[in-house]
Amino acid sequence: MNNKLFLLLLLLLMESCASTHDLSKCIQSTDAGFLHGFWQGLISPVSFVLSLFEKDITIYEVANNGNWYNLGFVLGCYVTFKGSNEGAKRMAKK
Repeated sequence: MNNKLFLLLLLLLMESCASTHDLSKCIQSTDAGFLHGFWQGLISPVSFVLSLFEKDITIYEVANNGNWYNLGFVLGCYVTFKGSNEGAKRMAKK
């Protein structure tokens, strides 16, 4: 029961961090870099689910600086999905 409560609290915490971006301000905003891409990669599963219900939530930052943002985003996704895969393997062994 404690694990389920922890996962629920973690999900709520990550949901609160899902980024929204006003697309009309993309022209005026500063470009998102490596760390922003890494963070958005980490929260990409939550951002994806929320983007299905809210049109203002995006998974990928439109105003980014190119390759550094892309590298951060891919590494963030890797950490998120590889970490969950490793956790599932450990749970299956028990």
